[in-house]
Amino acid sequence: MPLTKDQVLTQLRKVQDPELFKDIVTLGMVKDVVLDENDVSLTVELTTPACPLKDVIERDVRNALKEIGVGEVKLTLTAQTRGAEKKQGALPQVRNIIAVGAGKGGVGKSTLAVNLAVGLQRAGAAVGLMDGDIYGPSLPTLLGLKGQTPSVVDTDSGRKIRPFFVHGIHAISIGTLVEPEKPLIWRGPMAHAALKQLLLDNTVWPELDYLIVDVPPGTGDVPLTLCQIVQVTGAIIVATPQQVAIDDASRAVRMFQQLGAPIVGVIENMSCFVSPDGREHDIFGKGGAKAMAERMSLPFLGELPMFPELRINSDLGQPIANFESGERLRESLERIVGRLAGEVSKANAQGGISLEVS
Repeated sequence: MPLTKDQVLTQLRKVQDPELFKDIVTLGMVKDVVLDENDVSLTVELTTPACPLKDVIERDVRNALKEIGVGEVKLTLTAQTRGAEKKQGALPQVRNIIAVGAGKGGVGKSTLAVNLAVGLQRAGAAVGLMDGDIYGPSLPTLLGLKGQTPSVVDTDSGRKIRPFFVHGIHAISIGTLVEPEKPLIWRGPMAHAALKQLLLDNTVWPELDYLIVDVPPGTGDVPLTLCQIVQVTGAIIVATPQQVAIDDASRAVRMFQQLGAPIVGVIENMSCFVSPDGREHDIFGKGGAKAMAERMSLPFLGELPMFPELRINSDLGQPIANFESGERLRESLERIVGRLAGEVSKANAQGGISLEVS
């Protein structure tokens, strides 16, 4: 006797999203179920194109269907995020806006922002990166854009800036719009206006799964402005292990929480240095950011040791090389990127779950 669609959907309710801990039917991830006798074709729509556990979901779906006698399983994995869940208001074409902040400078916040953006793109997402660090823009160096100026395009609302398309991501920085060594000596209202113009008014962003915004360290005007003018999906806090950095990072956490931006992850940068003989040296201590995350009930995305090649590639403006050179560096970055994608999916799920099944 041929199987029915109801039997297939009932069986698929046994398959859980490993990060959201709800079944994929309730989450609205099962689409386009078609039966041909006992063969089944279907689409599973992932919560993010950068889903780190898509292989697990595919395996569980196939195993579940085999249990009820399905013959051939034609399974398509998609991630219908661009356009499927457009937000209202500012930047409706951007599904997730992620702020990358820090309690103090010098902890590698901008370097992490760049590598998170590139890592998400390599995992299959459409990604934008904005240098919101108005006072110390680092992206021209980190992306190899020194001396370059963005192109300008005509739109219905006037001439606007088109972000650079570099290393697979769409990026813009105020550092490419001013003289290289010119200090931006701006009071709060000027910084507010500059961020708003660069993010919303004067830049043409394409449809994006993620827009990573590198904000200045501390608890000043720019993070406040960002959370006021757009809906921030969440914030990432970067810290080094020593106590003085953790003290400031804790304040940055509370700032974003008070501004309505949930913390989607804490990253411990410079967690140790591995010498050529393989020994680990805890130059700044170890585990401070992880302990802070546990104490404040925050997701911990991982530790990133001090890799000489990370510094070299950053100075050369070649972030892709971080994913193609040393295996340990690549694995460390990809682990953090995968956890970030999962935490963003959780943050979105908390805003409401679709029950529609087609």
